[in-house]
Amino acid sequence: MCELLGMSANVPTDICFSFCGLMQRGGGTGPHRDGWGIAFYEGKGVRSFHDPAPSVDSEIARLIKDYPIKSHVVISHIRQANVGAVNLENTHPFSRELWGYIWTFAHNGQLDPALFDMPLGEYRPVGTTDSEYAFCWLLGQIRERFPTRPDDFAELNSFIHSCCEQLRALGVYNMLLSESTHLYCYCTTKLSWLTRRAPFGEASLKDYEMAVDFYKETTPKDVVTVIATDPLTENEDWSALKTGEMIVFVDGDPSWSRSAIAD
Repeated sequence: MCELLGMSANVPTDICFSFCGLMQRGGGTGPHRDGWGIAFYEGKGVRSFHDPAPSVDSEIARLIKDYPIKSHVVISHIRQANVGAVNLENTHPFSRELWGYIWTFAHNGQLDPALFDMPLGEYRPVGTTDSEYAFCWLLGQIRERFPTRPDDFAELNSFIHSCCEQLRALGVYNMLLSESTHLYCYCTTKLSWLTRRAPFGEASLKDYEMAVDFYKETTPKDVVTVIATDPLTENEDWSALKTGEMIVFVDGDPSWSRSAIAD
């Protein structure tokens, strides 16, 4: 299985600390050697980096770890391939345009081949992964239901959750998705989150000998939520999402959530 990392913050924030922990799992402390990627939103724009090499050995990953790119929303992924070859086009996160916004998507899990029988709309995969096919199907469903960007996202959120439930019926579907302001987090098996806000304290990574005192790095008004497949720190309280649960974060705070739809 792959691993996910996301961030939602109310101020431009770098993710160097969390990414440093994640990249160790890409071939170091974990088996996810089949590529990695990360996307940073800057307004409606996206600054993205992809590499089919293991993140622990990647010079590009070291650049991300050491260069504090500031963003409100970040999505990252390290891959352990199950469907599709190890190459650049199969490296998450994937991006497509809708309503004049760039949507970014990353997936952890494996879906039944019946997925490929689900009809696609406007979007087509570039690579051969089940993940990108699921993203193209999902975004096509959104585009068909909502031809223009809604003013109120409540109905959209509910619709995205129902689509995620359909994909969960095909296997393991843990997902991060964003269009620049909302960060969608959906869980089938493993996904956890924590929110850092005042009073800030020190955090220590599990996978790397590194600690940060966030009191020295933040202001009292900062709110930063980090989402990960497995908790990245050993001295903070992470909350686990339940199967079928989706939480939407805006500016670091949960803005909408829904549990699994009853069978």
